[in-house]
Amino acid sequence: MKKPYIGITMGDPSGIGPEIVLKAIQTAEIYHFANPVVIGSAHMLAYQRDLLKIELAIKKIFSPVEGVYTPEVINIIDLNNVDLNLHQFGRVQAASGKAAYDYIVKAVALAKDGQLNAIATAPINKAAIHAAGIDFIGHTEMLAALTGTAEPLTMFQVQDLRVFFLSRHLSLKEAIKLVKRDRIITYLERCNRALRMLGLPGGTIAVAGLNPHCGEGGLLGTEEREEIEPAVKFLQAKGFKVAGPLPADSVFQQALQGRFAAVLSLYHDQGHIATKMVDFDKTVSLTLGLPFLRTSPDHGTAFDLAGKGCAGAGSMIEAIKLAAWYSKNYRR
Repeated sequence: MKKPYIGITMGDPSGIGPEIVLKAIQTAEIYHFANPVVIGSAHMLAYQRDLLKIELAIKKIFSPVEGVYTPEVINIIDLNNVDLNLHQFGRVQAASGKAAYDYIVKAVALAKDGQLNAIATAPINKAAIHAAGIDFIGHTEMLAALTGTAEPLTMFQVQDLRVFFLSRHLSLKEAIKLVKRDRIITYLERCNRALRMLGLPGGTIAVAGLNPHCGEGGLLGTEEREEIEPAVKFLQAKGFKVAGPLPADSVFQQALQGRFAAVLSLYHDQGHIATKMVDFDKTVSLTLGLPFLRTSPDHGTAFDLAGKGCAGAGSMIEAIKLAAWYSKNYRR
């Protein structure tokens, strides 16, 4: 099969995005799976390349089909939007927030036009985005608005462990309020569709318990008995392959071993801790439900490491690989 074109946005220029993109692009393994196309600033990549003493040719292109795809060449659609005279690593800068947003807008346009098969995004900084006057919390909200997608779904993957989230950026107190039968039913239906989008139909989705030992029949909490179990039984009666609730201290390990296709985590840290403890450096976030697949490293801009040449690119490499792998079967 023809290798897919994967668009890689450079992320916030003041963070580690340019560095991890460069390190990922020169990884020979990537080219077994994908034709990587960077959307970013050629000046910034050249500066970062020289800083890292990497021998890599930079080729400016206007369309992915013009690229030369070997580990010795970085193909870039250059937006020329970073002023190196004013740029600072490790600082929140409005100009960097605007640049990062511009890369996303361009990548989305290319993907919607069919020139990219998927996109892998390097990290952005929320404060820089806001400083630039762009009113989005993060990537997911931007992508939803730019593609007209009502409610994208987030999935984490590390090795064979896949995790969905009933809620994410909420306090624990507020997240517990959302552990309701109807919401769980809706999310499990969406998770089932998402797995089909990725070409992974037929597997069982497990629901993690909320309370210790799944509430011990109500002694340690009633959410399992009153909300989670009724949702699971309802879907099972409709023919869905779902299981649970299962104790959160074991269900993720069972899924990692292949017993379940995915796990529905009931709040942010429950799923984040589970995936990152498997392999912090290779956990990848996927955004599903868009007209195209989007993947991303599951870490931020790491301003404390920016410009020092010591950032690890493992998660960026995995994000590109998963984008290429799943894009073969992905359908909205």
